[in-house]
Amino acid sequence: MRVYLAHGASGTAASMRPHVEGLERRGVKAQAVELPKRRAEAAVPVYEAAVLDWSEAVIGGHSYGGRVASLLAAQRRPLGLVLLSYPLHRPGQPEWRPRTDHWPKIDCPVLLLSGEADPFASINLLREAVGHLPQAQLVTYPRLRHGLQPVLDDVLDRVAAFVSDLGG
Repeated sequence: MRVYLAHGASGTAASMRPHVEGLERRGVKAQAVELPKRRAEAAVPVYEAAVLDWSEAVIGGHSYGGRVASLLAAQRRPLGLVLLSYPLHRPGQPEWRPRTDHWPKIDCPVLLLSGEADPFASINLLREAVGHLPQAQLVTYPRLRHGLQPVLDDVLDRVAAFVSDLGG
C-alpha cells in the first residue's frame, strides 16, 4: 500500500516532504504528488496520472491537494482518502456545498484531520458536511488554524493507523 499526498495551493510536492518522510519512518510507503496551480477539477487528471497502482493506493492531501484527491476519489475508488485541512469554504463565506457535492460518491474510508479554528472549514459546518461521506472519521485539533504542522506527529500517527486498518 502507498499513500499519495498532494500539496496545498501555495505549496509544492517538496512542501509535503515532512509528511512523506514521517510516514516512511512509521513504516508506511508514501509519495508526494506535484499538482498544477489551477482549478481543482482541472488538476484531477494530473493527480490520477501520478498514482502507479490503484489496487494499492491511498490518496489525499493538504487543503487544495485534498480537494483534488477527493474529486478523484469520487471518480476512481482508492483504498482510502486522507484529507488534511480540507478547504470546505472560503474564509468568511460559509457556503460549503459546492466543495462537497461529490462527497456522496466517495465510497472508500475517509480520514479528515482539521484545526477547529480553520478559517477555511468552520468546525460546525465541517461536522455537518462529514455526514455526507458514507465512511468518514473526523479528527479535530482545538485552536489550530489551517496548518497541522504543530501536531504533525499526531497527524502522521493517525494516518499510519488508518492505513494499517485498511490492511496496509
